[in-house]
Amino acid sequence: MGFAGDQASSPISGSWSDVTPADDFLCATLTLYWVTQTITSSMRDYWDNRRYPAEPTYVVTPTAFGVFAHETVPEGEPPRSYLERLYNIQRWTVFPRGGHFAPLEEPVALASDLAAFLRDLSPC
Repeated sequence: MGFAGDQASSPISGSWSDVTPADDFLCATLTLYWVTQTITSSMRDYWDNRRYPAEPTYVVTPTAFGVFAHETVPEGEPPRSYLERLYNIQRWTVFPRGGHFAPLEEPVALASDLAAFLRDLSPC
């Protein structure tokens, strides 16, 4: 828990986020993990994927992908052409701001993009 709070408020977080979350947001989030005892299960996917990589298969479900300016990984931004081999990408949006905490940082932009994606899927 301390690690998660430290990462969100460290100078390093500036490289993968536009904002440092407010203390009350961090406390509420960390308390939620603590009370529900879900911090381990929230991180397990990261551990499992590195230790036991799965064979990629094509996902036919319509998929939207958002690239946020500060959501970086050591390997760099994922190439769209690669992801299109794995997912049925129907919407690809590059956001000029935002990072790891995108819903907190850019809630209106994210919600608008999600609504547009769902609207485009609607048969009406």
